[in-house]
Amino acid sequence: MNQGGASIDGSADEDRSPTDPPAILIVEDEERQRRILKKHLTNAGFSVEDFGTGEEALAAIEARNFDAILTDLRLPGIDGSERRQRALSLRPDVPAIVMTGHGSLDTAVDALRAGAQDYVLKPLFFDEIVRKLERLFEHRQLLAENARLRRALARPVQDGFLGNSHAAEEVRKWIERAAATDATVLITGPTGAGKDVVARAIHAASKGSDDVMLSINVAALPEAMVESELFGHERGAFTGATGKREGLLRSAASGTVFLDEIGEMPLQLQAKLLRALETREILPLGSDRPVRFEARILCATHRNLDELVRDGKFREDLRYRLDVLQIHVPPLAERIEDLPLLAEHILSRTCRRRGAATPVLSSEAIDVLRGYAWPGNVRELANVLERALILKRGDRIEACDLILRSSAPLTMTEEAKDLRSAVEDFERDFIRRTLARCDGNRERAADSLGLSQATLYRRLEKLGLKNLG
Repeated sequence: MNQGGASIDGSADEDRSPTDPPAILIVEDEERQRRILKKHLTNAGFSVEDFGTGEEALAAIEARNFDAILTDLRLPGIDGSERRQRALSLRPDVPAIVMTGHGSLDTAVDALRAGAQDYVLKPLFFDEIVRKLERLFEHRQLLAENARLRRALARPVQDGFLGNSHAAEEVRKWIERAAATDATVLITGPTGAGKDVVARAIHAASKGSDDVMLSINVAALPEAMVESELFGHERGAFTGATGKREGLLRSAASGTVFLDEIGEMPLQLQAKLLRALETREILPLGSDRPVRFEARILCATHRNLDELVRDGKFREDLRYRLDVLQIHVPPLAERIEDLPLLAEHILSRTCRRRGAATPVLSSEAIDVLRGYAWPGNVRELANVLERALILKRGDRIEACDLILRSSAPLTMTEEAKDLRSAVEDFERDFIRRTLARCDGNRERAADSLGLSQATLYRRLEKLGLKNLG
C-alpha cells in the first residue's frame, strides 16, 4: 500500500515521506474496541494513532498530519458532528469515516452532513473498514491525478529558448541535460537575456512539470518577506501574520521554485537556503519544527558570484551547492542572427494576446534591429517592438517606427579632436541615419528622435545637414 504522505490535492505532507503508509486517527471511547481496531488496521498496513476523546483527537490533528479519521459518532463531552466541524477548520483535506451503533438512516445522514465521507455500522466488520479506507485512498488518488491533468491542460504552451545560432543550440542542450535530473541549476547571464525562459523550459521538460513552477525575485522584496515567501510562517510569527502560510518551497509540491537574482540574497537567508538544499527541510518562521519539501530549485543571477564570494557578500559553500549545473545565457548581441526569429515570435505573441493581426517587419527595420547593440537584450527588443506596434501606420513596421533608447558604442576617429567634436560627429551620423530610415520625412524623423520639428531643424542647420530630407 503506497497512498500515504499526500494531501487530497496531491501535495506532500509536511512531516512524512510519500512512501510512508497512510496515517489513520482512531477516535473511540470504548478502550477494548479501540485496541482491537488499531491492531487490525496496523496489520493491514496502516500507521495508526488512537484516542478515547474528541478533545484529545483535536489536539492531535492540530499537531500532526493524518490521511483519514475513523471516529465514533458519539463521544463523551463532544459529539462526532461538532468534532468533525472543528477538525474541518484545522485540516479541511482530511476525510473521515464515522462509526455508529445506531443503524437508522437518520444517523447515517447526520454523519454525512457532519462532513464524513462514509460510515460503518456497529458491530464492526474489520475487513469492511479496510475496504472502505482503501476505496477512500483510491478515490483521493484519482482526484489528485485529475487535478494534475487539469493543471497540465490549463497550462499554456511554454516558449522554448528560440534561436538557430550556435549559442542558442548550446543553451538548449544544457536545458535538456538539466531537465533529465533533479539537480539544482544556476542560470547566469545579463539582465533581459532570457534566464527566466530557460527556467520555464527546464521545468516544462522535467518530471515535475505536472506541478507548478513558482518564482520569486529575491532583489525585489525585503529580507523578511523573502524568508516568509520561501519558507512559510506560522500564525502570529510576526505582525500581520494572521494565518499560517506554507511558503513557495512547499506550495510547489514536486514542481519547481525559481529564485531570480539569487546574488542579492542576504547572507542570513543564504545560510538557511544552504541548509534547506542539504537537508530538504525548512523551518517556517515562528516554528520550532522543521518540515520537508520536495520542490526542485532553479536559481538565476546576472552577477558574478565568484566576485561576490571574494567580497564577502555570498557564501562560498552555497556558491558550490548551487552550481551543480550551470547554464549561461548569452547576451542578444552575441547571437544577433537569432534576432529575426525572436522578433517574429515576440510580435506574434503580443498580437495574439491583443487579438490583432501580426504585422510584417520591413527589411529596413530588420537591418536597423540587427545593427543595434541591444544593451537591454531580449527584454529591450520586446519593448521596442511593442512600442512599434503602437507607432506603425498600416500592416508593416518600418525603420522609422523603431525607437531605440540607447546608442551603439561610439567609434573615435582622428578627426574627433575633442569631446565636443566627437559628440557632434555621433549626433550628425545618428540624425542622418534616422532621416534615411524615415525616407527623408522630417516630421517622422523628429518623432522618432523625440524632438520637436523646430529643434530638429536647428540641429540640422548646426550640423551642416539642412539639405537632407
